[in-house]
Formats: sequence, C-alpha cells, structure tokens
Amino acid sequence: MTYDRILPGTFLDRPNRFIAHIEINGKIETVHVKNTGRCKELLRPGVRVYVQHCPTPTRKTQYDLIAVEKGSLLINMDAQAPNKAAAEYLTRLFPDLTQLRPEVKYGDSRFDFYLETPRERRFIEVKGVTLEKDGVALFPDAPTLRGLKHVQELARCREDGYRAMVLFIIQMKGVTVFRPNNATHPEFGAALRYAARAGVDLRAVDCIVTPDSLIADKEIPVELC
Repeated sequence: MTYDRILPGTFLDRPNRFIAHIEINGKIETVHVKNTGRCKELLRPGVRVYVQHCPTPTRKTQYDLIAVEKGSLLINMDAQAPNKAAAEYLTRLFPDLTQLRPEVKYGDSRFDFYLETPRERRFIEVKGVTLEKDGVALFPDAPTLRGLKHVQELARCREDGYRAMVLFIIQMKGVTVFRPNNATHPEFGAALRYAARAGVDLRAVDCIVTPDSLIADKEIPVELC
C-alpha cells in the first residue's frame, strides 16, 4: 500500500491518544495519531516522523501521523495499514483464492478476513506490530482484551472445522523473530500457545517500510516462549 502527500516533521509531544504536536516546515501543527496504542518507545520528543497532508475542510486536523524513525529503523504506525498490507499478502499466500471478505462476523467476534480456496475455509485476524526490543518484535504493547478474545474465538473456529490464522504484520524491517509480549500481557501469550495447540496458524510477516509505503515482505519465526 502507498500514501501520497507525505512530509517530514519533528515530534514534539502527544497531549492525548488521538493527537500530537509536530513541527512541519517550521510550524507547529496538530496532527491526528492513527494509532491509539501507547507507542511511548517511539514517540519521543525530537524524533523524525512522517505525516500525510489531508487537507479537508471538515477535518479538525490537516495531517495524519504515518511513520516514525527509531534509530536505524523506520516504523509505520498507522493502525489502519496492517489490514491493507495483509490483504495484498494473502492474495500472494493463497494464489487460488476464490473469496476474500473483510470484517466477517463469527460467534461473538468480527474477524478481519474470511477466505475460501478450493480446499479450505479460513478466518484470519490481523495484528499490527510496532513494538521492537533488541531485534525482537513484540505484541501487544499494552494489555488487549479485544485481542485476547479474538485469539480464543479462533481456537473455537478450529473446533467447528474451519482453518484459522493470526497474522502479525510487523510494521518494520530489521527484526529477526516475533514473540508475544508476556511481560505486558501474559494472558495473551497463554492464549496464543493454547491456540497453536488447537491448530490455529500463527504467522508473522515483516514489511518493507518507506515514508510513503508499507509492503508485507517475508515471514519471520514465531516463538511462543
């Protein structure tokens, strides 16, 4: 997926989950943050960021925060981007797709995708990953009851005869492995391990990131320690 009208800026502060103050072309602008996660390890005063100019009269802000530099890493932090990148990736992973539908309800959950091929029916939940520590991608960066519910529901899909997958879209390059963030949300890690035993497919895919694009690239190992 690609963006247009991307500009560089300098992050200043984040008054709340939804907005940040960023210096763009020498002027301080209020920018919409398209990620309600904490992202404290990313959004530090003075870091280089990239924003999309969205000049719309009905909007309160004219910019969206898209990516941030963390040392040598460029990390996309647009929470809407992983599903778009995942859709492109799934068409490559399943070249015999006969159906790919977004936002499909099953039980008490709504999963990101439902797909069919001549051989299977599969529910897929996508999780975007922006947290990195020492070359390891981690999810979540904060406790996620919604994410926990999705993983548990996918295990029930398997019991009903469907295939199921959690697809972690790593919104960066430069990581070597994915692990659940047991220190932050041990219940999520336990749910992933249970889902794996139940036959849920767990995959992590890194991305080629530029200021104006995010492309799912290669699978990296998933470690459930």
